[in-house]
Amino acid sequence: MAKGLTGRQKAAIFLISLGPDLAGQIFKHLREDEIEQLTFEIANLRRVDSENKDEVIGEFYQMCIAREYISQGGIDYAREVLERALGSQKAIDILNRLTSSLQVRPFDFVRKTDPSQLLNFIQSEHPQTIALIMAYLDPEQASILLSALPPDRQTDVARRIAIMDRTSPDVVKEIERVLERKLSSLVSQDYTSAGGVQAVVDVLNRVDRSTEKTIMESLEVQNPELAEEIKARMFVFENIVQLDDRAIQQVLKEVDTKDLALALKGSSEEVSNKIRRNMSKRAGEMLKEEIEFMGPVRLRDVEEAQQRIVNIIRKLEEAGEIIVARGGGDEIIV
Repeated sequence: MAKGLTGRQKAAIFLISLGPDLAGQIFKHLREDEIEQLTFEIANLRRVDSENKDEVIGEFYQMCIAREYISQGGIDYAREVLERALGSQKAIDILNRLTSSLQVRPFDFVRKTDPSQLLNFIQSEHPQTIALIMAYLDPEQASILLSALPPDRQTDVARRIAIMDRTSPDVVKEIERVLERKLSSLVSQDYTSAGGVQAVVDVLNRVDRSTEKTIMESLEVQNPELAEEIKARMFVFENIVQLDDRAIQQVLKEVDTKDLALALKGSSEEVSNKIRRNMSKRAGEMLKEEIEFMGPVRLRDVEEAQQRIVNIIRKLEEAGEIIVARGGGDEIIV
């Protein structure tokens, strides 16, 4: 029975059940050592009983549902719903299996707090404390908080989020204790990771343009390398689908045809379609031929061509010739 199987064996059975195409897609998101371990287990599974397969798939489904409940309303909400649906003991079994591998992020209670109330609560805290809390919030919540802080604190907090790496669990627990007067029972005993450049990019992509400009201008003075890395991540080539048709056409006037063909060589169909819809029929056909005749290309060359186009988009945006909508305060009036 499936109850006697290890976690790796269950994962192997699940992947076999999905078939090679879907299993291959999942492998793309795994580490090399995980792929090796699962490949070994799959190779050793000569035959999979239909009963075992059904149990493994059922367990996977139940754990996915439980995880969804946890993300919606927390561990207590998940327990209540599962108990009503499956009974008390079954609910406990599922949550125990799930939480043995699931790390419920610190400050879970803070993410359920209204941002305006939270602002009143933390605005007098040290910038490092504010940065730590914001690093664990959803980007939407964090952007509201960041926009509401005084300009000098905005830059300081954004910088601290970007350079944040690992925080001692004791520090996290102490801050949680001050905020809620009790510890979260599911905080990981390991060092927890939060923050980083991508975290601050996710926040800046959602704040209003004025806040973004204030922070970036200050960071360019304080830490030019960090500012450049943040700017590089704030608009990537695939985001070109977010531009309106007029902006796309403006960008195409500035882009070298060879760069465009090279960039599209490694892009999604959605991006390619967006570009071609804003070209004449003849120009679209010529671009298609250019891509086909190009043959194999190096990934590095594709990425460099895409970056050159992104740089053109940034230049046009800075000149006010196009608008790149990024969220809060960026409603467009035609």
